[in-house]
Amino acid sequence: MTATSDAILARMMALHPKIIDLTLDRVWRLLAALGNPQDSLPPVIHIAGTNGKGSTQAMIRAGLEAEGKRVHAYTSPHLARFHERIRLAGTLISEEALSAYLDECYAANGGEAITYFEITTCAAILAMARTPADYTLLEVGLGGRLDATNVVAQPALCVITPVSMDHEAFLGDTLAKIAGEKAGIIKRGVPCVVGPQATEGLEVIEATAARLGAPLLAYGQHWHVGTDHGRLVYQDETGLLDLPLPNLPGAHQIENAGAALASLRHLGYGERAAEAAVSQAYWPARMQRLKTGPLCQMNPKAELWLDGGHNPAAGIALARHLATLPDRPTHLVCGMLNTKDVGGYLRPLAGIAGSLTAVSIPGEANTLPAQETARIAATAGLQADTADSVAQAVARITATDPEARILICGSLYLAGAILRENG
Repeated sequence: MTATSDAILARMMALHPKIIDLTLDRVWRLLAALGNPQDSLPPVIHIAGTNGKGSTQAMIRAGLEAEGKRVHAYTSPHLARFHERIRLAGTLISEEALSAYLDECYAANGGEAITYFEITTCAAILAMARTPADYTLLEVGLGGRLDATNVVAQPALCVITPVSMDHEAFLGDTLAKIAGEKAGIIKRGVPCVVGPQATEGLEVIEATAARLGAPLLAYGQHWHVGTDHGRLVYQDETGLLDLPLPNLPGAHQIENAGAALASLRHLGYGERAAEAAVSQAYWPARMQRLKTGPLCQMNPKAELWLDGGHNPAAGIALARHLATLPDRPTHLVCGMLNTKDVGGYLRPLAGIAGSLTAVSIPGEANTLPAQETARIAATAGLQADTADSVAQAVARITATDPEARILICGSLYLAGAILRENG
């Protein structure tokens, strides 16, 4: 009898002492043992960047599926269940298939050292190579150059969403260094769509593309996107698109939509795909409104939101979006990892939120203790307190402010815990 996917994933965690150890050597070894499935994938769209990768991928997928295309999609991390990471021809991978592919990879690895992300990425590639589809969307896990997804010699298209400071311990302590790692997905002669970038990052991306003869489709040069009278307006050399605003909330989703539209246009798709990209994409824990479940039942008059952003750029985007919402007392319930720039994330939110209640992320070894999150929040200018759980925090806030807007934020891992418990 095949072991459950949870049991196999637990075994895989023990194959390497580090969670992150960037190199491609172990991935190449295992892929070779599996018969190099990366060479048999349907046409690949490879997506890197600091913020917006998942949303951009979701929009591209919505556009392609509106054209009747079968689309594989690989993303990380998952929120509630590992199966969310692997979508085969439009459908989340089944438990039976996931267990079988994980088992096959575990056996082929032969007990050698390999990280959890590396071996599970190999399993995803194997599953997608063996399942017929029209496209494969691969989202980079961390960086790009040495990420386990960076094994496809000739993608159909590369996409780099906005690059900002994050994961400095692994990618470098300057924007130029981080952009260099992201630009590592660019392949010789393969077109690359580039979202809005700081000048320092764009220069590195342009230099990499020039060296490899890769045509760039860059925001502000080859395509433009913005809003006009409550509509999204996109323009490139082939013409103008007048579309609804993205159904994914937040001003930053305009830029993500632009990258998705540029990708779809390059692939030869028109207005039907474009309209679906902005109106039919679904991407949980990105300013997701919670309307059902125990937390919502605690006080039906309160407004609950969930967001997994966790770096300074995400904090800025979140603050901008909150400022556009109807006036309502806003309170944060925040849990973060100890590897993040907590102050950089929270400072933009200080002028928007009336208070912050810090929590530790349940079941997460790398959580920042609630007391430390609260201390940093206070130095960032927020009125800060702690709670033992999100439920306790929500109860306390709604007891004094029954019609509060409450945003649970700071980490995708916290968002996943909320979705599991509040489903």
